[in-house]
Amino acid sequence: MEHTVIKSMTDRIKENLQTVMVGKDEVMDLLLVALLSSGHVLLEDVPGTGKTMLAKALARSVGGTFKRIQFTPDLLPSDLSGINFFNQKQSEFEFRPGPLFANVVIADEINRATPRTQSSLLECMEERQISIDGVTRELERPFLVMATQNPIDNQGTFPLPEAQLDRFLVRIRMGYPSTEEALAILTRFSGANPMDGLQPAADRADLAEAQKEIGRIRVAEDLLRYIVAIVEATRTHPEVALGVSPRGSQALLKASQAYAVLRGRDYVLPDDVKAVAKPVLAHRLLCRQQIRSGPAPAEAVVDSVLRATAVPAEALS
Repeated sequence: MEHTVIKSMTDRIKENLQTVMVGKDEVMDLLLVALLSSGHVLLEDVPGTGKTMLAKALARSVGGTFKRIQFTPDLLPSDLSGINFFNQKQSEFEFRPGPLFANVVIADEINRATPRTQSSLLECMEERQISIDGVTRELERPFLVMATQNPIDNQGTFPLPEAQLDRFLVRIRMGYPSTEEALAILTRFSGANPMDGLQPAADRADLAEAQKEIGRIRVAEDLLRYIVAIVEATRTHPEVALGVSPRGSQALLKASQAYAVLRGRDYVLPDDVKAVAKPVLAHRLLCRQQIRSGPAPAEAVVDSVLRATAVPAEALS
């Protein structure tokens, strides 16, 4: 599949998303980056900013299934994966799949569930499979987890461990709309809900093919060294206690390739790496000082690393 075909497909998906989402172009681009990269998304923002609507619109745009899970302290791993129950009529056990058997899954307020339940997501996010009672079942493709958490209300929550944060390709913050966007939202939703008429803009088989092609987007050796230099700089930064892992460097490479395709190219530029660096790397950092004035510490660290790292003079074109 040519990169131009992939771009045409993502443009159609984005146009679909724009029928229900006002503004948020950068958010939609990062979501498409995660989709093309077969990654997962951590949506961190206050309630009511359109996170669930965005996930539902994405599922419909790719002709996929959608499930929403409200994470609570009493949620069990089996509530996510499903259970084997005894069918008295058939006199045998049958498997009843849980909500993880869907193309797009939104894990609402994931940090309110216990660590045991949170950890049950690791296998499905990494391996796209679930093991239940010794039987491994493949998940549907594409498979995208969009987990949300409220950064303000931390009472009664269980912070996500670093191992699980590392499984999310990007962290996205929706943010409040501008005055003009808020007016447009009220106007658009004053009548019929545009979500009701949303039709698929892409085929799941084509999307799966596009995901395979992302790894073939050309990346010059100098850019590979640039990515490694950025990642290594996070490990030696004085404000960082835990830097970016090799998984993080692979995520930065893949996200840069996907972002290049969204820009209509079959090769990566340094600007592509810079554009996705904060969403890909910031949530993977454990800073020594978590609270201070100005930008979030991890994002400020990534900014300083990007400023200090020499950019390749020439890129593949």
